[in-house]
Amino acid sequence: MPEPLRRVAVLVLEGAKPLDVGIPAQVFTTRASMPYEVRVCGPAPGLVAGGDGLSYHVAHGLEALEWADLVFVPGYRFPDREDPPTAAVEALQRAHDRGAKLAAISTGAFALAATGLLDGKRATTHWHYTRALAARHPLVTVDENVLFVDEGTVLTSAGAASGIDLCLHILRGEQGVAVSNHAARRLVAAPYRSGGQAQYVPRSVPEPLGERFAATREWALRRLGDPLTLEALARHAAVSPRTFSRRFVEDTGYTPMQWVMRARVDVARELLERSEQSVEQIAAGVGLGTAANLRLHFQRILGTTPSEYRRTFSKGE
Repeated sequence: MPEPLRRVAVLVLEGAKPLDVGIPAQVFTTRASMPYEVRVCGPAPGLVAGGDGLSYHVAHGLEALEWADLVFVPGYRFPDREDPPTAAVEALQRAHDRGAKLAAISTGAFALAATGLLDGKRATTHWHYTRALAARHPLVTVDENVLFVDEGTVLTSAGAASGIDLCLHILRGEQGVAVSNHAARRLVAAPYRSGGQAQYVPRSVPEPLGERFAATREWALRRLGDPLTLEALARHAAVSPRTFSRRFVEDTGYTPMQWVMRARVDVARELLERSEQSVEQIAAGVGLGTAANLRLHFQRILGTTPSEYRRTFSKGE
């Protein structure tokens, strides 16, 4: 007798992003090679206004969450402006209580966080919204550097295409590597991706929040290849090192030397993308000395290696 199909619900909320909706619907699509049945649902059957000029006509309402073994919450627009519908949040809670696994793609993490099920757990979302998620749900430990987080019965992923990484991860856990790799080939996707989403953030140095020390930051950015110490930065800003450190953290969220390191990594990123310099030459040019030192900090800040980064983002690719 054949095994019963695993039941997957994809919950479409107002403003849903089309790629986020399509990924789980396609990965877990009902076909002979996939032991799943998929139902796309919304707060109620009918038309759901989406993002990016698309809308969705869903056949099922929230009763699909009572049916499902696995529930996906795709990302949606403006998650930091208002709470998701109370009925949807309560339906997610009930689904989890009876044993369903919940998985959010991108900003769907905001709806999952609204249930309280992420409190005390790690989670991620699209890099543009990580700070907003942390501010809106302070009991959630937001990891901005990863492609996805698996907390057992609740999972979250970073933006857009990282939903593929999350779905393949779930598939590997439920059906094994062979099925997951088969799905990856069908999607023309990598079974595993190197690094986290930090490498996709335009810059690892945050935008300054004010004009305080702006001149010193500009001065430092022109001298990243030189030895830069806390004392030298404070001397340029004409304040004591202690005062400079305290106020710098207030402005940027980083200590001065953390900021300098991230600025050096940013310049290294640009050189990896746009130049043919070796990793050793780049490391020396941005003030990191050796290739080994650059690799160490690149991995810590961006979650990948300089060589992998160059292969991914080089203009010649």
